[in-house]
Parts: sequence; structure tokens; C-alpha cells
Amino acid sequence: MKKTVLFDFGGTLVYYFERPEFPEILKQAITEVQDYLRKEGLLCISPEAMWQRVRDEDHEAEDYRVRPLEERLARIFQLDEKVQSSGLIITVCRVFMKPIFARGYCYEDTLSTLERLKSKGVSSAIVSNTTWGSPAALWREEIERFGLTEYMETVVFCRDVGWRKPAPQIFAYTLKKLQALPQDSLFVGDTPKWDFEGPKALGIEPVLIDRRGVMKDFPQETIKTLGDLLDRL
Repeated sequence: MKKTVLFDFGGTLVYYFERPEFPEILKQAITEVQDYLRKEGLLCISPEAMWQRVRDEDHEAEDYRVRPLEERLARIFQLDEKVQSSGLIITVCRVFMKPIFARGYCYEDTLSTLERLKSKGVSSAIVSNTTWGSPAALWREEIERFGLTEYMETVVFCRDVGWRKPAPQIFAYTLKKLQALPQDSLFVGDTPKWDFEGPKALGIEPVLIDRRGVMKDFPQETIKTLGDLLDRL
């Protein structure tokens, strides 16, 4: 019997977007920031240069170190140090995240599954990357918005550790916070690249949820709903 279940957040507990949709969402997010900075009198870069910088920033580090959103936006929009060191940069990040968070909704099986795990004495936690290295504080607000806080023993985002999944550091950090053993833990995610080999390397059993049935070529058994997870404990 597993004692702890670690969950990815977006795509596992809450829906935000499918990966092919992200280029259009990124365009919306950048445009929101552009409009905001223009209204504040802080826009000092041409559209052509701005979009070239967006293309330059649209990647993650090969070693899985976090590339923070604040720094990316500062480079894209040439924000000076005064803006970067003030509370305004968090506002700019919030503006960037607006079109992403507006799309979010809790999967219908999320709360019921978390409630059943809690009733069985199984601890739950969230271990998740964030879009474009966005601040963890904004995502904790989302967890609160969807009523998930009361079910979580701890919540760890890549920004808390400085490393993105599948880097082992984020999983090891979470286990240490929980005082949990890898062999007593299970990790549930929705993306093979981020959510399978990382936990497996530390001895955590990984389970992928394939709600849309798109992982037919994945060699390991998947689950279709979070409710199916209860049979894997």
C-alpha cells in the first residue's frame, strides 16, 4: 500500500491547455503584457524586436534548470533594473499568466479522488513545473481557487527548487519535505517526457494518466481517470 501520492498539476488535476495550443496562448500572453506596458508608459521596444526576443526565449534549459519568467520578460521587453526589482515585475507576470489561468478548470474526478485518498489515510502532494518558469506564488493562488489546498500535505513547484521535472532534485526535495520514502510513494502525471523517468530514477512508481487516449504507443500501462489510480495503491 502506497502512503503518499505525488501529483503533477496542470493536465493532471486541472486543465489549462493542450501542448499544440501553446503557441497561440503565448501570443495572447505576450500581447497582454505589451498592452499593459504601453498603458504604463514602459514599452520601449519595437514589435519586430519584441517577437524575435519571444522566439529566442521560447525554450527550456537542456539541464532542466528553471529559466524564471521575470527574467524572460525583462529581456523581451528590455525592462530596466528598477522595474525588475520592484513589485511591478510580479504584476507583469500576472498579466502574462492571465490568458492561461482564464482557461483553467478542475477535472471532474479531481476532488472526489483526493477526498477518497484522504479518507484512506494516503497523503497527497503536488510536484509540478510552471509555464515558462512563472512564479510559484501565482500557481498557489490557483490551487486555492480550485479548492485543492486542504488535500495537500505540501506543494512544490519548479520555482521552489530551481529545477524542472524530470530533474531528480525536485522529486528528492519533495520527499524530504514529506519525510516520505520513494518506495512508499507514487507519482501521477500526464506527460511521458516530464513525468515518467524522473520519479522512476528515484524509485518512485510513476503512473501516467491518458485522459484522451493519445499514448497508445507508450510501453507502460496508463490510467484513463484519476479514479483508476485507487486500484494502483
